[in-house]
Amino acid sequence: MSQLIIPTNYNPLLDKYETEQGIKVIKDFFQDNLATGLRLRRVTGPLFVLRGLGINDDLSGKERPVTFPIKDLGDAQAEVVHSLAKWKRLTLADYEVKPGYGIYTDMNAIRADEELDNIHSLYVDQWDWEKVITPADRTLAYLKRTVRCIYAAMLRTEFLVCERFPQLKPTLPEEVVFIHAEELRRRYPTLTPREREDRITREHGAVFIIGIGGPLGDGQPHDLRAPDYDDYSTVNEAGMAGLNGDLMVWNDVLGRSFELSSMGIRVDREALLRQLHDSGKEERLNLYFHRRLVEGSLPLSVGGGIGQSRLCMLYLRKAHIGEIQAGLWPDSMRQECAAHGIPLI
Repeated sequence: MSQLIIPTNYNPLLDKYETEQGIKVIKDFFQDNLATGLRLRRVTGPLFVLRGLGINDDLSGKERPVTFPIKDLGDAQAEVVHSLAKWKRLTLADYEVKPGYGIYTDMNAIRADEELDNIHSLYVDQWDWEKVITPADRTLAYLKRTVRCIYAAMLRTEFLVCERFPQLKPTLPEEVVFIHAEELRRRYPTLTPREREDRITREHGAVFIIGIGGPLGDGQPHDLRAPDYDDYSTVNEAGMAGLNGDLMVWNDVLGRSFELSSMGIRVDREALLRQLHDSGKEERLNLYFHRRLVEGSLPLSVGGGIGQSRLCMLYLRKAHIGEIQAGLWPDSMRQECAAHGIPLI
């Protein structure tokens, strides 16, 4: 369990019923704005997939998926998804989605190895989205346009929420700042990646950190990424590696940076082969998803996930994700939260 953050003199601005109303307003409005801005059509996503196809997201490679046998499939093992990063790309191919259009879905996951704290829970809910692109779109400029489109939907949603609940005040800046993880490392060479995120996000309010997953100048990545969905190794037009990143905002309730979205242009055949080789995971080339990508039957795409509960936390000024979603928490955490006026569902 990670360290719990207890804000000084915390007092929820919305009661439990108002919070539930706010959650619905946010989820209804934001997904419509996201879909129209990026030209996405809603599809139904799976809660679990078959093991051994390479479809499940293995995140940093250390997290264990929740598994169970399926009686009518000869006890074949199913895995509860960690995210739908790869499933979405298969779906784009199956639906024959044209370039410039995409899909989104409500992704519900269980991450049993998550370290529980204010912003991490066993249950993950996010809008997973994926869009077909052309070879000419595999650029940093295209990535930035996509990030700005998502951020514009966030700004519109914040305005609506503050209009509906006047006790809430907007906190997001008008613009998102872009910086490469290597530039950030050079700027703050003595800080850890998490401390760098806090420093830059406190300064600008909203930041997109580019190039997460590959090694930086000190030989270490800013953060870990699976090697088979985001392209973190292709050199972009700015001369630095990476066509992916994380969207972070400053959360002044918690006094820390706050990741809302991880996204990027996805690997093409060359980037997949390179990243699997560099990470020592070339055995994945035998899996269903990877075979299809190498043989060219999957479209080029850009995609990501946007945390639903986290977005609600930010707008509704909540100190703990357990004020947004029902979950399981250690007794010690429940007791400490209750003692400081943080009502966990």
